[in-house]
Amino acid sequence: MIRSYQGKLPHIPASCYVDASAQVIGDVVLGENSSIWMNAVVRGDVHSIRVGANSNIQDCSVVHGMRHRYPVVIGDWVTIGHNVTVHGCTIGDACLIGMGVRILNDARIGEGSIIAAGAVIPEHTVVPPRTLWAGVPGKQRRELSDGDREMILQYAKNYLDYTKIYLEETRGAASQSAQR
Repeated sequence: MIRSYQGKLPHIPASCYVDASAQVIGDVVLGENSSIWMNAVVRGDVHSIRVGANSNIQDCSVVHGMRHRYPVVIGDWVTIGHNVTVHGCTIGDACLIGMGVRILNDARIGEGSIIAAGAVIPEHTVVPPRTLWAGVPGKQRRELSDGDREMILQYAKNYLDYTKIYLEETRGAASQSAQR
């Protein structure tokens, strides 16, 4: 469901896929080719949410800011895995956020980083670019290689393919319904 909140309607380019079961509310701007998947919640009611181009927010994830303090800014080519909570933080370009991660207020995830599945990134944490973080609380485990960066981008490219397929199927079903 895409809906306004206090007069602010999400901005969603035609190249984006938003699943019918997702909730996208209020002050939300999606970049070209981005996608919001099944049962994800992108709640721009208490602060703005910006999602860069070619990024994906997967099933059952929640994206929300902190009222009057922290928006959410997600860069280009970001993959946010299943069941992630992104709250009032900034995620740089070309990051991979693993399944079940929690990123808390005012955390800053540097460009090209990986946050491993299940990690919790505490408030005000600064994750340097091109690093791998894991654990509860999350800690830096290593620096990332060029191969790691290629893997991060491949995840995002996979979701561009899925987006194209789902958009074609959705538009095809709408066309068939209109012909009836």
